[in-house]
Amino acid sequence: MKVDAALRVNCFQRFTDPLMAYKLFIPGPIAVSEKTLRAMAQPMIGHRSADFVALYQGLQPDLQALFGTKDAVYLSTSSAWGAMEGAIRNVTKSKVLNCMNGAFSDKWNDVAIRCGKQATALRFEWGQPVDPEAVRRELEKGGYDSVTLIHNETSTGCMSDLPAIMAVLRQFPEVISIVDVVSSFSALAIPKDSLGIDIMITGSQKALALPPGLSLASVSRRALERAASVPERGYYFDLLEFQKNHENGMTPSTPVIPLIYALKSKLEDIRAEGLEARYARHARLNKAVGAWGFSRGFRLFPKEGYGSVTLNCFANSPGYDLPALNKVLKSKHQLVIDGGYGKLKGKTCRISNMGDETDASIAALVAALESALAETPRTAS
Repeated sequence: MKVDAALRVNCFQRFTDPLMAYKLFIPGPIAVSEKTLRAMAQPMIGHRSADFVALYQGLQPDLQALFGTKDAVYLSTSSAWGAMEGAIRNVTKSKVLNCMNGAFSDKWNDVAIRCGKQATALRFEWGQPVDPEAVRRELEKGGYDSVTLIHNETSTGCMSDLPAIMAVLRQFPEVISIVDVVSSFSALAIPKDSLGIDIMITGSQKALALPPGLSLASVSRRALERAASVPERGYYFDLLEFQKNHENGMTPSTPVIPLIYALKSKLEDIRAEGLEARYARHARLNKAVGAWGFSRGFRLFPKEGYGSVTLNCFANSPGYDLPALNKVLKSKHQLVIDGGYGKLKGKTCRISNMGDETDASIAALVAALESALAETPRTAS
């Protein structure tokens, strides 16, 4: 397909516009390839047309392979939080248990309460993984019919032991599991069906390396059955509406068609690379960034053995001025990292290796970091 000159300039202005000519190594949104951006420039089609049905249905096999499921994968025009809030509203009738060990998992509790649900906060220190036995002890008290969990807590770079937690949850068949895999999805295997996950949700702007604005969710039959018994599910994120429209190759509301074209392009890339090669690449690049950080006196913030495979969250133990570091990185090396999230701002830095990164791009990142640190003052000993 030919893209006219004006559209090409508009799509790729980031490479010439000085305000945009830097690369993101933050934990999301992350850098988007030219191929992906070009895919978004496809001609518009009607979202109730046979062309859209073919596009939507053609994505399902690759999406199901990534989700490790035989269930449908729904596409929602929203951030992942839209689907996550909708999940609580769809399946919680009595009480939800919110497993909380960082900024984003903490937010689940606030969301549940704002949805008018009875909610219990099961808190762990930031950087500590969710303890499966603590989950068991709380569920044994009874009264719960849903649980929320973030697999990879991006604010701290801590990845909980999802198989161990799901082994506990499978012993409580009345409890519907809602699992956020936003920052781990497609970077390692997360087999939804064999783990027994009921609702698995991700977003477009992390390891999938797409622009923000699209969420993906796969839902078990028993979660749909629960939703059918909940009277106030709303409409936009009603799981039954998603399933009904899915059966016709459509979405309940007008979808973000350019991002769906981008998703199609990305799934082609993933298929060409191969899932095992993709998983191995993320692990290898993550280890490379970690090795550099350790060599410069940083240590991982999360508990040992529970670090993310998509980012390194380093405790700022050497005491560098992180805003100053990012200023040098942006002005002299045309890239940025993250200087800590929420109460960890300035105390940690987060460096992403997810998406389309390669050995070469991570080597260039490490070289830039090495150079920039030489110009960065320390604020503490």
